[in-house]
Amino acid sequence: MNLLINDYKVAVQIIKLAILNSQYEAAKAINKEQLSLYYGIGEYISLNSRKKYWGTGAIEAISQQLQKELPGLRGFSSTNIKKMRRFYEEWSILLNHSQEINNLKIHENITNIDSSVLLIINRPPAAGDLNMEFFLGISFTHHMEIIEKTSDIQERIFYIHQTFINRWSKYILRAHINADDFHHQGQMPNNFAQTLPDTKQAIKAINMFKDEYLLDFINIEQLGERDKDIDERVVENSIVSNIKQFIMTFGQDFSFIGNQYKIEVSGHDMFIDLLFFNRELNSLVAIELKSGEFKPIYLGQLNIYLQTLDDIIRKPHENPSIGIVLCKDADKSFVEYAVRDYTKPMGVATYKTTKDMPEKLRKALPDIEELKKLL
Repeated sequence: MNLLINDYKVAVQIIKLAILNSQYEAAKAINKEQLSLYYGIGEYISLNSRKKYWGTGAIEAISQQLQKELPGLRGFSSTNIKKMRRFYEEWSILLNHSQEINNLKIHENITNIDSSVLLIINRPPAAGDLNMEFFLGISFTHHMEIIEKTSDIQERIFYIHQTFINRWSKYILRAHINADDFHHQGQMPNNFAQTLPDTKQAIKAINMFKDEYLLDFINIEQLGERDKDIDERVVENSIVSNIKQFIMTFGQDFSFIGNQYKIEVSGHDMFIDLLFFNRELNSLVAIELKSGEFKPIYLGQLNIYLQTLDDIIRKPHENPSIGIVLCKDADKSFVEYAVRDYTKPMGVATYKTTKDMPEKLRKALPDIEELKKLL
């Protein structure tokens, strides 16, 4: 009987996986059709409105007439039709128009974009070619979020790539754009190239981390105490309480192991502020939190932690442990000088809270309660 129950469980899981895969493929097909439709409509609207074939108010009139002829039609307000036009105009330069667009389909051949930008976070470090699977795999809402908040083509491709791979919601995407991931990725001062034996591993590690992180969930009212230990404990407690959001900020392949993680060497107890495991790097990642400005002494402390992790905790099949000092302020050139002679892979990044941000940018961030609901 138990054998039958186990067989049923296996069958349920197989059927469940098939259903989910089918639903996912159906959703992708629907999304592709919608983007193709919007692109084609955008082209038609652009050609007629930009060349003055139509008078002012034409788009509004078209929208109203569509509502009359197709009652209950959604997504075709004059505002949305103008967005379709912009969607076409922003991307048409990259699409191959050597053949006619039949049935309002997007061409799947595009020009190659020469880019030195590495597409990071667990991705092969290749040039920023526009991948049509990614392009057609994210929603029109995501596309407009990217178009309206960025202007550089490489930056747009970067966010399309990240949105597709990580399946970001519109609000998560907006938070990453506001945090300016594109310009911060791979900029953290580190010694990975010298300390990680495998070149591919070093490149992955370099591009895994940003030089600055936005930790907007930290209770800023508790910061600013005279005792730095209080500040650091506030930051640590805030991260632990919002660990899902912290991992989302750092990257999807991070798994949380613990805070104040105890390690012992020769009778001496030491405690790592935050310890993670990264599946893509196949490495333990130790993070030390500092509330003030970077000091070289922090690297010495972290070096001991990493040596202990590698000697006692690390599994034989895992890569060398990596350490990150996360502090409020750091001079990059000074950090690069300070870290270069250490033998353990380490880097230094800074963090900001909403308190540190300009008022205009603070208002642009999604509400923290809304983000919690999504998580």
